[in-house]
Amino acid sequence: MLIYFTLPLIALALLLVPFIFMAKKIKNGKSPKGAFIGNLCTFAGIMLTAIIVPVGGFVSAATEEGVKAQLSTGTGLGYLAAALAVGLSCVGAGIAVGSGTPAAIGATSEDPKNFVKALIFVVLGEGIALYGLLISILIISNIG
Repeated sequence: MLIYFTLPLIALALLLVPFIFMAKKIKNGKSPKGAFIGNLCTFAGIMLTAIIVPVGGFVSAATEEGVKAQLSTGTGLGYLAAALAVGLSCVGAGIAVGSGTPAAIGATSEDPKNFVKALIFVVLGEGIALYGLLISILIISNIG
């Protein structure tokens, strides 16, 4: 039972270590680029380890045969694909809205007639997240 709590805590500690160095670099006025890249590499390493080396036998701990048959690598990768579809589309939508909205506000402040045109560009950026959600729903409906 101890393994259920220690492994996530170790992973969390490994992910937080680069942020400590990043905070020190920001206080000193230096660029936190190296610490950020280190954090991304640590995260990728932990995720690859979690995919490649299953720890604890979570799938074999299932008691019912039906549950064991439903849990497979393909099912897990399907859920991972659905999560990536939503997550990456939301990141893309955030980038699109983050860059489009200030331009839309500026255009509207200069000429209020441009409000509808500017609003369309902002809504198109938010539509990317909705497409990702739709794709993830389709993936999850085809898993089972």
